[in-house]
Amino acid sequence: MLTQLSVQNFAIVRFLELDLNQGMTTITGETGAGKSIAIDALGLCLGNRAEASMVRQEADKAEISAQFDVSNNQQAQLWLQQNELLSDDECILRRVVTKEGRSKAYINGTAVPLAQLKSLGQYLVSIHGQHAHQLLLKPNQQLSIVDQYAAHPQLIGDVKQAYQGWKALCNELELAEQQQKELAAQRQLLDYQVKELDAFSLQEGEYQDIEQQHQCLSHSTELQQSSHQLTQLLGHDDHVNVMDMLSQACKTTSQLLELDPKLDTINNLLHDAQIQVEEATQQLGHYSEQLDYDPELFAELEERMSLALELARKHHTSPEQLPALHQDLLAQLTQLSQQSERFEHLADEIESAWQHYLNKANKLSKSRERAANSLSKQMTKEIHKLSMAKAQCEFSLQSDAQQFTNANGIDRVELLVRTNPGQPMQAIEKVASGGELSRIGLAIQVICSASILTPTLIFDEVDVGISGPTAAVVGGMLRQLGKQCQVMCVTHLPQVAGHGHQQMLVSKQQKKNETITNMQTLNGKQRLEELARLLAGDAITPSALANAQELLIED
Repeated sequence: MLTQLSVQNFAIVRFLELDLNQGMTTITGETGAGKSIAIDALGLCLGNRAEASMVRQEADKAEISAQFDVSNNQQAQLWLQQNELLSDDECILRRVVTKEGRSKAYINGTAVPLAQLKSLGQYLVSIHGQHAHQLLLKPNQQLSIVDQYAAHPQLIGDVKQAYQGWKALCNELELAEQQQKELAAQRQLLDYQVKELDAFSLQEGEYQDIEQQHQCLSHSTELQQSSHQLTQLLGHDDHVNVMDMLSQACKTTSQLLELDPKLDTINNLLHDAQIQVEEATQQLGHYSEQLDYDPELFAELEERMSLALELARKHHTSPEQLPALHQDLLAQLTQLSQQSERFEHLADEIESAWQHYLNKANKLSKSRERAANSLSKQMTKEIHKLSMAKAQCEFSLQSDAQQFTNANGIDRVELLVRTNPGQPMQAIEKVASGGELSRIGLAIQVICSASILTPTLIFDEVDVGISGPTAAVVGGMLRQLGKQCQVMCVTHLPQVAGHGHQQMLVSKQQKKNETITNMQTLNGKQRLEELARLLAGDAITPSALANAQELLIED
């Protein structure tokens, strides 16, 4: 529950620190005194949008801090533990807003994104605004009320997950259908290209080999003539050749070596050269013998090179890259084929996902139907207490997978009301007056809040349009709720304020050129005077005090 709220430089509040207790706390004050400011500040601490106008004039920043006891709040403790923010049994939320409109959020002293404040806040406080009953007119809100009463978040989550899975497959199928013609043309082109490259079947490195062979055959005559001339020059010419000259040089160095040993290295080099030239002459002879121009082979090489060049031009690549291109196109064709197979199986997957969704949605519908019946009975019982003795409420549930399919299931809920006997049940917006709508809305909030038991419930003037004996009943309902959890209620009705376990007064003061709002906890005597003021106005009479004493409920 909320144990302390500290507000500094927020709106017209300079500084405010409230210590709060279990039970029902009522907040009263003159019109315009700022009774809802504390609730607005708490809302900011729970993740509501921050604005620069929230900072008190001439202040640099506004700061709000809310302290909660989470010792009995398992959901909040689990959230804090999962986010590594748990600090014993205490949780402190803090929000700072600068005059420029920038804000920072903290949980137990750790800076956090705003989304985390909102995520945690749902387990700490539930705020019901003064216009909350207007939401009753919206079908989505009526469905949400039934879900809130049923308390089946797991079923809702299962349906949402199943719907998203089914919808994703439907979107995939729609996209696949749009792409089918384009993919078919692309697949046909790839199939032709792959078959053409399959037929050519150029292997990695083959083009370089073909190119080399083609070059040799193209210059076979020149190679033969030059090889023969070189052979002659090296050793086969009868008149002069390299072998004879090296032989003569070796003889000369051998003779000189006897005169000067320093020529040993030169002598060795010349003998090595003689051996190498002899080996080169022999290999060149073998090479010349193997040179044989083959016109058929040349024609084959010519044709294969031409086809390789033609394919390379067609695909805007080099002949050497054709094998790699071949594999790439083959991979693309395989992928397209797999997409086609995927398209063929999508219909079966969609049907399976649809049946899975229907199964989950039907389970949710049955749970909603049970909740709607129970809630309708409780609603009728509660509004009878609120000066609507002959009225009847019914949450009508329609389930239709063709009309209402969405992430929330296949149901449509409509709140039907009959305010007078003999009249047919009709939609609430056609029957209920403003005051009746307010009372029905309050009854729903009390019933649903009691079923969920959020540790702290805040009602901000939800008793608008209610007066007299009905107001006393409302006060009793809220007091009873305060025995189960912490309830804070901003009210202008003494019949409601008198039911509080404790009461706070909001007052506004003018100091020089600024307006300041204060809030104080009232003692017994002060509560009587405030209730009397609510009854009689500024002039508090003995009779007003007597009436106030009658309204003040004390256990």
